[in-house]
Amino acid sequence: MSSFSHFGLAPLILQAVAAEGYTVPTPIQSQAIPQVIRGRDLCGIAQTGTGKTAAFALPMLHRLSSAPARRSAGTCRALVLSPTRELASQIAESFRAYGRELPLSTAVVFGGVPIGAQQRRLASGVDILVATPGRLLDLIDRKSLSLSRVEILVLDEADRMLDLGFIHALRRIVKLLPRQRQTLLFSATMPRAIASLAEEYLKDPIEVAVTPAATTVELVDQGVLFVSSDRKRDALATLLRGPAFERVLVFTRTKHGADRVVRHLSAAGIEAIAIHGNKSQPQRERALAGFRAGGSRVLVATDIAARGIDVEGVSHVINFELPNVPEDYVHRIGRTARAGAAGVAISLCSDEERGYLRDIEKLTRLAVRQLHVELVPTKPDRFPLPRDGIENAPARDLRASGSKTGGRRYQGSSGRGAHRARRTTPSSAAASPVRRSARARSGPALG
Repeated sequence: MSSFSHFGLAPLILQAVAAEGYTVPTPIQSQAIPQVIRGRDLCGIAQTGTGKTAAFALPMLHRLSSAPARRSAGTCRALVLSPTRELASQIAESFRAYGRELPLSTAVVFGGVPIGAQQRRLASGVDILVATPGRLLDLIDRKSLSLSRVEILVLDEADRMLDLGFIHALRRIVKLLPRQRQTLLFSATMPRAIASLAEEYLKDPIEVAVTPAATTVELVDQGVLFVSSDRKRDALATLLRGPAFERVLVFTRTKHGADRVVRHLSAAGIEAIAIHGNKSQPQRERALAGFRAGGSRVLVATDIAARGIDVEGVSHVINFELPNVPEDYVHRIGRTARAGAAGVAISLCSDEERGYLRDIEKLTRLAVRQLHVELVPTKPDRFPLPRDGIENAPARDLRASGSKTGGRRYQGSSGRGAHRARRTTPSSAAASPVRRSARARSGPALG
């Protein structure tokens, strides 16, 4: 489909889509929207940033508005389950934006905030409810919500929900739903557990797969800096002193690690904020709002907290620690390649993490190019830039010669391709890239 008007969506929905500035649907939208409108169950494999929220939100709004029903106290007609608070908030905002002209109500519930206001919001019933599993069950246990009238169920980022241990909560929730319903499942990957979940919950589903993990990285210039664990904070501060690092998302493995990075950067005179599960919801919202508005150019996050972060203009993603799950690497670096744009990702890799790097290269089938940066000990009164002028090198220099996808095709951890990728001469190291090259944007992707 080359236009949203070809889907047969209600005119008021098309008006809202146009008001958002979107005209051309993404591949996941082109494949999913017609099937959801027809009422089919659907299993969609798509990364974040592909427009998948609109792929289910637009046809759901169309179906609900085409068959209006009187709201019943403490019920909802459509239920969207999300693994994190941030993603739940983002999904609810999308429903409100696309349904702004429709007589449909949307509510979002998650933990970390008082439950009383959420109970009052649900008292008269809502059309669309976006929720995290834990808070949803809290409301059900308090008799503030019944799922007996749910017509459509969406499991978004199902792989992450399983990773977070929500499988038992999901099974309990599904038992409370009507057997006659439409079910939509979206996941970034399709491990055996997700396939089993789809087989159990979906009836004769349509399967849609776009943007496989191995090709998502092609828009991102990638580099790795081999550095000992005790020098990582110096390496991070050295990089961030470059003016090209305009809006940077830094990933750590743990919540306490994120806080330690923020403290070190603050001591070095670099303003940074952290977002993770130990922060209260208001703190997380303020941190994310400040990052979006440009008040803070460095946001340090864990994988779980970053799920659902959709911020335009992230110039760099820095992996302070490599993830032990290679698919998480793809999710991370995709934060700087939104809606078809390019981006730069730099990983700080210690000797203990080289196995993680090999797993990542196997998954992406690309060898990440090695970078060389002269590290400067971070002291509050001394911040010289790297000798090689790292901030002035164009991002395209990250790409291996003859490759347009950020690295040579990977041939295995001991293959020739991997060996060549790790061998970098001093002259090529001087061109270490850390700034996005100028590029033409093809327009935003809806979602």
